[in-house]
Amino acid sequence: MAASIARFFSHVSWHGSCIIFKNTLPCITLRYMFHRSATTQSGILFSLNKRGILKDAFPENAAQDQLPQLLQSGCQTVYCGFDPTADSLHVGNLLAIVGLLHFRSAGHNVIALIGGATAQIGDPSGKTSEREQLPSGVVEDNTRAIRESLQRIFTNHELNFHNDSKKLGTVTLLNNLAWYKDWNVVAFLSEVGRRFRMGTLLSRHSVQSRLKSAEGMSLTEFSYQLFQAYDFYHLNQNHNCKIQLGGRDQLGNLMSGHEFIHKVTGQDVYGLTIPLVTSSAGDKLGKTAGNAVWLNRDKTSPFDLYQFFLRQPDNSVEWYLKLFTFLPLAEVERVMEQQRQEPGKRPAHKRLAAEITKLVHGKEGLESAKRCTNALYHSNLQALEQMSDAELQELFREAPFHELLLEPGTTVLDACRRAEAIPQGAKGYRMVSEGAVWINHSKTDSPEQVLIPGQHLLANGLSLLRVGKKNFHIIKWLNL
Repeated sequence: MAASIARFFSHVSWHGSCIIFKNTLPCITLRYMFHRSATTQSGILFSLNKRGILKDAFPENAAQDQLPQLLQSGCQTVYCGFDPTADSLHVGNLLAIVGLLHFRSAGHNVIALIGGATAQIGDPSGKTSEREQLPSGVVEDNTRAIRESLQRIFTNHELNFHNDSKKLGTVTLLNNLAWYKDWNVVAFLSEVGRRFRMGTLLSRHSVQSRLKSAEGMSLTEFSYQLFQAYDFYHLNQNHNCKIQLGGRDQLGNLMSGHEFIHKVTGQDVYGLTIPLVTSSAGDKLGKTAGNAVWLNRDKTSPFDLYQFFLRQPDNSVEWYLKLFTFLPLAEVERVMEQQRQEPGKRPAHKRLAAEITKLVHGKEGLESAKRCTNALYHSNLQALEQMSDAELQELFREAPFHELLLEPGTTVLDACRRAEAIPQGAKGYRMVSEGAVWINHSKTDSPEQVLIPGQHLLANGLSLLRVGKKNFHIIKWLNL
């Protein structure tokens, strides 16, 4: 059904001039006053607010009084949506996952909703142009990859961060294609569309910013908030979900869901927003910003994820420790005090990088990141010897990988030439003899030197060959 609606709506585009609709239709703008939930001095909302994870809660009066009481009255269900517009989530999505994990740790049930239908519509929130339409097969592949990633992170949290003395809430992974695939456009508009008013929809910030742009906004994108609103309604009716978590750029969509459910059922439901995570330059850490750090290993290795957080500027580390880790705030302060006492050792950066890598990739992923760090930056031969083929290829993604047979008497020059790391003839010989070649972090300037086990040939059957400063080659000796 989502695909059929996308095809139906994609022929219509709205541009800034179409704000003229406001002159001919009633403009119903619902104004909400938002507050930080620190007014409740106990419970999950207060805890998340102190960490900086919660930005806003609405509607104001209900969120201030009724929502804390609801959460304290017993197990509730909280959901957050993730559209599979790529084959991996990224660091920009991580805070929403962490928010769900905090609710789960507090004993509440959580739902991670994968938007197999809404990915074919495209959320305009925070975007300056319309997303390219994704083929349904690509969305299916992306959905599988994101489901596996979410399952991995939830499992890692339970294994590595959960206090056994507390009862965890349940985790449910759903795909909204399940309730849209057999629904046609006419039925959807008849049942859902009539509940919305154009003035209210047009007043959303995500809509206004696009209407005023040169490209305008397609009817497909404009309809997105109807789908997200219905998702909330469906989860409310079938899973008793009363709380939706989303990024601050999702505020208009969350409000639409609240209004739709209240109109249809009379129930009070609630929206919670989290801050947008930005880079040191102030850019949103999303995949369309050109600086994405992914949560799937085949796109961003554990080493690269570890290094990303290890390289964060000093003034971001404490904030990120509170946002992305499960360390008690007293422990965060202790780590920051260590940082102030010994800034050169960067204990806060290392703790941040370790905690996040362990959450995303597990203990094995963290150990892999540390091995790669020691092998690359500390010239640690033992770490290099412990690395697997896959880790070396992750660490040196652009490096050619060669599988070669080790023949008796193979020399340094032979290895370099068979790996095509140096030119044939006198020039290649000269490069080796002049010290341009390094094997396993050791300069090798004797072209006729026979390869020595333990020095040139590691116990894992690998040799790391470097020519110049940055030209790496990985050799796997098949018969070692």
